[in-house]
Order: sequence, then C-alpha cells, then structure tokens
Amino acid sequence: MQKLFVEGGKPLKGSVRIGGAKNSAVALLPATILADSEVVIEGLPDISDVETLSALLEEIGGKVKRNGESVHINPAQMTAMPLPNGKVKKLRASYYFMGAMLGRFKRAVIGLPGGCHLGPRPIDQHIKGFEALGATVTNEQGAIYLRAEKLVGARIYLDVVSVGATINIMLAAVKAEGKTVIENAAREPEIIDVATLLTSMGANIKGAGTDVIRIEGVEKLSGCMHTIIPDRIEAGTYTIMAAAIGEDVLIDNVIPQHLEPLLAKLREMGVEIEEGEEQLRIRSSSHLSAVDIKTLVHPGFPTDLQQPFTSLLTKAEGTAIVTDTIYSARFKHIDELRRMSAQIKVEGASAIVTGPTKLQGAKVRASDLRAGAALIIAGLIADGITEITGLEHIDRGYECLTDKLSNLGAVIWREEMSEQEIEQFQS
Repeated sequence: MQKLFVEGGKPLKGSVRIGGAKNSAVALLPATILADSEVVIEGLPDISDVETLSALLEEIGGKVKRNGESVHINPAQMTAMPLPNGKVKKLRASYYFMGAMLGRFKRAVIGLPGGCHLGPRPIDQHIKGFEALGATVTNEQGAIYLRAEKLVGARIYLDVVSVGATINIMLAAVKAEGKTVIENAAREPEIIDVATLLTSMGANIKGAGTDVIRIEGVEKLSGCMHTIIPDRIEAGTYTIMAAAIGEDVLIDNVIPQHLEPLLAKLREMGVEIEEGEEQLRIRSSSHLSAVDIKTLVHPGFPTDLQQPFTSLLTKAEGTAIVTDTIYSARFKHIDELRRMSAQIKVEGASAIVTGPTKLQGAKVRASDLRAGAALIIAGLIADGITEITGLEHIDRGYECLTDKLSNLGAVIWREEMSEQEIEQFQS
C-alpha cells in the first residue's frame, strides 16, 4: 500500500489532458456482453475500475486485450457464469452485469455491489425495471438472482432519477421483444455514451439524454468500434485545482457544455475561464468570493464535484453553504479538512464553509474517491506537506494523477507504507 504526499503553495501552470469517462467506462465494458462479435472501445481510462471489470469479463469467458488506449473485447464465448463473490464486490458499477447478462442469457447471479460508501444507494429501481421486463429477481445470501423465460418490452417509470437504473434497464431491454419506454430517465452524458455504443451494435434507442427513452427490441447485436467521451468529473476536478492555485492552466480533451454548472459557479467566484471547442483555460484570482452550491441530478451541479469544490471554498471570502441532495453521507471529507484548519460545520445535508482560511498540511485519509480529490486540492493550497492515505479509492477514478499534477508544477509523490502503518490504517 502507498501513501501520497503533497507540498502546498506551488502554483500550477501548463496543460493537462483528460482521459475517458470513468462513469461511462464502467457501463460500456459490461454492455459488450450483449454483442456476438468483437467490440473495440477507444480511450478507456487507465484506472483500477477498468482493470476490475476487464477481469470480470474474462472470468465469464470473454477475451480482453488492451492495446494502448484501445480495449478489444470478444464476447463470443461468454457464459452466464454466476459472479456471487470476489472482484464483483469491489465496485458499485458491477451491477451493470445484471442488465447485460439478463439481456443476453436471460439469467444472472451477481454479488451485491461495493465501491465507495456514500450512504444508501439502493438498487430497487433496477429490480423494478427488470421485473417489468419479465424477470424474476430474488436476493439469496447476499447475491441477486435474475431469471427470465423471455424478456418483453414494458413501460417503466423510475420513482427516483437514477443513472444506474436507467443504464441497467437499457441493457436488459435492447434485446427484449417489443417496445420499452423508460420514463423519468436520468439524462447524464454517460447515458448518451452507452446508448451510442448500443446503437453502433445495432440497438434501436431513441431519446437518450432526455427524460423519456424509447427502445425497440432487436434480435441480435454485433461488434463495433466506439470512442468513449472525456471524463467530465476528472476535467471538473482539474478545473477546480486550477481555480484554487492555477497561474495559467489549459485543460485539453474536455466538452465544456458538460461542465456548465461548475463553470458558472467558478465565474461567480471570480475565476477567469476561457472556453474553446475541446479546451478550457483557467486562471485563478487572488480574490475569490464565496458561493452556495446545491447538487442536483444532471444538468444540475454534479454530486461528484461537491467534495473537491468544498476544498476550493476554504479560499473564498464569506460564508458558503454546500448542500448535497444526492448522497446524504458525502461529507466524510469534512472532518479531514478540519484537521487541516478548515472552518466547516455540517448541519443535516449541508456543510457551511467560512473563509478564507489558511489550510495547514496534515495527515489525512481519503474515505472515498471524490473525498480523495478534495484532500489533494486542500494539500495543493495548504502550508506545508499533506500526507494522504486511502489511495485505493483515488486510483479507482483518476488515471496517472501524480504524473499529471507533477507536469503542472505540483510537488506530489508517493511512498510505500510500512507494515506498521498498514496495520494502523486497516485497524
């Protein structure tokens, strides 16, 4: 196990290239199960979640070959092998195997998912969708069993807007008989990305990116080539870093429209932003004003950027209220920021940030992926050196983070933890 060190106060300058979208990748890989021949996905990020999903595809008989940024997946020999334990429990998005395996094999056994602990993220809407399509779903000894004689299109209204449920129902419905309509569907760019892959395979999907998705079932899906969209959360994280301590930072391979809620808030704070077609140029301001944010489903402010943004607000003048309406437990980074002298208190689903405060380097621990990003941002602006443990969370979603930040002028490095430190960390 490793720990990360960040020496604060070094201005960022230069350019950084954004990788493929993690939240797309974790759905695109399971989606390849539905094809009958080779699928090539270009631009997949080099992160541990992609490695885990690739290994799971191999576990059920797929052939997976990585060639630089391209991954070749041949699903021809895949079987409906049960996946009740092991790697499947490592990440939340393993639930996409349910929809994909149900769509192809009419059955699946998948262990209940893991990933970051962000409070309850129930899969009841997924199950509701599968049952509407004709599947029987049971929970036996911590694994979900799905079985169907055949899948038949249905009209499904989601009680809560859910990215996972929207994608999972799409995966199950593309080969079902007849027409499926998903109402109150999530509208995230990653859903459009998955729909684009499925359409390239031969699926008939209309309305992805709106709140009503219509799917006409087809009998077979074939291999194709697909290029993943850039990661808007990685892009947003570097944009926030540049706003916090950037002299002049160019962010390359980004779709600025995907970041509109964030860019609007940064401009409100006083950050200078230039938008290009696939680039953003950010210059920090010596005077930042506090702003309130409230996370909402897309196209609102993304919950995945709430934690990094909270670190930036410690530099802003005034009081800011950060409200997370998506994940109530997404404030575990606050205690760690307080160790670094941040003036933040949590009241219900809101955090109240008073600034500006000069953060001090400290020993902190990342409890989840985006908390890790928040602590790195805090480390970049703090006095002294910040030591961060819990890197396994950060490596799930940010590729080559240390290298990318070093290239921008940050002083950041990793060291192996001693056996004694590992024992303390695990206790």
